[in-house]
Amino acid sequence: MKFLGSPEAINQIQTATSLSLFLDYDGTLADFAPTPDDILPDTELIELITQLADLPNIEIAVISGRRLDHILMLLPINSILLAGTYGIEIRTADGRRIDRLDIQQIRPVLDQLKPMWAKLIDRRKGYYLEDKNWSLALHARLAEVDDAQFVLDQAKKISMDLLRDNVFRILGGDKFLEVAPRIANKGSTIHYLLDRSPLGSSLPVYVGDDDKDEEAFETILSLGGVAIKVGGKPRISVAQLRLKNPQDVRQWLRSLLPGSH
Repeated sequence: MKFLGSPEAINQIQTATSLSLFLDYDGTLADFAPTPDDILPDTELIELITQLADLPNIEIAVISGRRLDHILMLLPINSILLAGTYGIEIRTADGRRIDRLDIQQIRPVLDQLKPMWAKLIDRRKGYYLEDKNWSLALHARLAEVDDAQFVLDQAKKISMDLLRDNVFRILGGDKFLEVAPRIANKGSTIHYLLDRSPLGSSLPVYVGDDDKDEEAFETILSLGGVAIKVGGKPRISVAQLRLKNPQDVRQWLRSLLPGSH
């Protein structure tokens, strides 16, 4: 495992006396599952995160685009904070559940949109419509490139025609489209968490792999922390450091355990 990027950022991590780790899940801690509804707990990962969470100088928060119920099954660890749907729904380290929005503000619009998107992809191959309760996501990873572009463009147009208020935003990505509340933003989620539990002297570090994590990177950098991008794609990122894949992320996390050197 080798960090690529800023020597200054590497030194920040190596000399920090305590860390506040904000971690994405899919593509960061673990490889992507076949579909978002596949729940594949990894006992090795669970043990690693549990060991880290037991250390007095490390705090862990996992902020994922997955729904919270899924993250709770993937990481059944009571001593860490888990945030689903980019931080709309939270399970705190002391076991409290927090919904940052009233679901009744969200579902009527999503319930209108869902059958429209379902009709759009009906009989088409390679698509997956995910209902996260708080948001709707359209995955086209297995679809042909040209057809995926057409379908996602149409889905976006349908969404824009339907979303007439400022409660929602449209998230894009690689063969991906999602309609979610505006507060489904990992950067603002970090601010929300830190307003309620300040960092103190801990160094904030965020590790993530895609464009949704860029919002969190910017927040972490504004706090004087370190942003680590996962993945070898030549995507432009504000992160100071890069790791190749989830396996490298785990290797780095293991290096934080006592006696690992």
